[in-house]
Amino acid sequence: QVQLVESGGGLVQAGDSLRLSCAASGRTFSSYFMAWFRQAPGKEREYVGSISATGDSTHYAVSEKGRFTISRDNAKNTVYLQMNNLKPEDTAVYYCAARRGFDVAYNYWGQGTQVTVSS
Repeated sequence: QVQLVESGGGLVQAGDSLRLSCAASGRTFSSYFMAWFRQAPGKEREYVGSISATGDSTHYAVSEKGRFTISRDNAKNTVYLQMNNLKPEDTAVYYCAARRGFDVAYNYWGQGTQVTVSS
């Protein structure tokens, strides 16, 4: 089992950059696939991107490709979401999630961190 805690959210202006962190507990972090999701007010939660357990493979939702970068440091039990050229429509609560390699769904979730982008 793994527990996740996000940090790094805040209020920024359009065009700014922000890096979110997700710290995981447990000794088996390197065996988990990690992902970022976000949920804007009044909207369903949407997938942002994911990274493999070893960090050698990433995948992004089309709308974020090129602006967002996911990375991880397994020695620090942390996954990151680097967001550049932020837009007001990126305003949302951002969640990190984890799943074991054999799981289909992400079944471990953090509490979320708020990102607000002003125009």
